[in-house]
Amino acid sequence: MPERNGARPATAAAAMPTDPAELEREIAVRRARLADTVNQLAARTRPEEVARRGLADLRTRVDSATRTPDGALRTERVAAVAAAAVLVLLLLVRRGRRHR
Repeated sequence: MPERNGARPATAAAAMPTDPAELEREIAVRRARLADTVNQLAARTRPEEVARRGLADLRTRVDSATRTPDGALRTERVAAVAAAAVLVLLLLVRRGRRHR
């Protein structure tokens, strides 16, 4: 039963080739597979990639919160967020004037 990425299960160790040339080929295949996996992990953890995925996730969340499934704008939600932002801004301005 092959594991993910075509790797052999641990019990297949008994089926490893005994011919040195075939064993070297098997090592080369596994080394290439491991290098590919390391490269994929390195690409996924690059700061630019992490930021790109985070921004894409944020865009998806904002879009799903502000649009209906058919793409229409949810004006009541947009208005509620805008009203809350204005309220916070007014409170900050008022607080700033009070502390002068």
